[in-house]
Amino acid sequence: MKTKIRIHLADDHQILIDGISTLLQTIPNYEVVGFSLNGTTIYDDVTKNKSDILVLDINMPEKDGIEVIKEFAEKGFPCKVIILSSYDDLKLIKEIMKLGVSGYLTKQCAGENIVEAIEAISRGEEYFSKPIREKIFNSLTKSNPKLNKNGLDTNSILTGRELEIITLISLEYSGKQISEQLFISMNTVETHRKNIMKKLDAKNTISLVKYAIKNNLIKS
Repeated sequence: MKTKIRIHLADDHQILIDGISTLLQTIPNYEVVGFSLNGTTIYDDVTKNKSDILVLDINMPEKDGIEVIKEFAEKGFPCKVIILSSYDDLKLIKEIMKLGVSGYLTKQCAGENIVEAIEAISRGEEYFSKPIREKIFNSLTKSNPKLNKNGLDTNSILTGRELEIITLISLEYSGKQISEQLFISMNTVETHRKNIMKKLDAKNTISLVKYAIKNNLIKS
């Protein structure tokens, strides 16, 4: 029997907690084990109920989401964290991801992406909702004339994140640079690289560059 994923919800709006909880409870291997309406007890709450994942709003009373994450970082993360926020400022997102958060969703697409995010994070990956990923990637196009952002819409066996990774690899970004630019860990970059190589049956980086050019991900 598959072990259930234990989820704790933290938001200052009970109606949002109720809505997300109702959605998650429809997934057989999910269990919402608790919720918090302010930030002061979150660390103790998730530790006590042995949560696997915390879904956290940034705007929390008494102790905001960033303060909660900093507390996690200082004491040792008791669970993985997904930020659920109305903010999509890249500077803020980068700051939060550096603290050790696993995912970032905007509230506008929470219902559409929350399950996908939990599944990805449970596999050890980081997750960003599509509007956030597009904003991150579009910021790169302004500084790199060889990058063709329209190519990311191409039909492909690769996921949106994998298309971003292969594009940056083709532009000779190092694993560390990709990690910094996309706000993901080095381990996640390497996992994506291996998956891309396997999907494309690619033997080396040259094969990835050829694929990127052929599919208009970069300008030759």
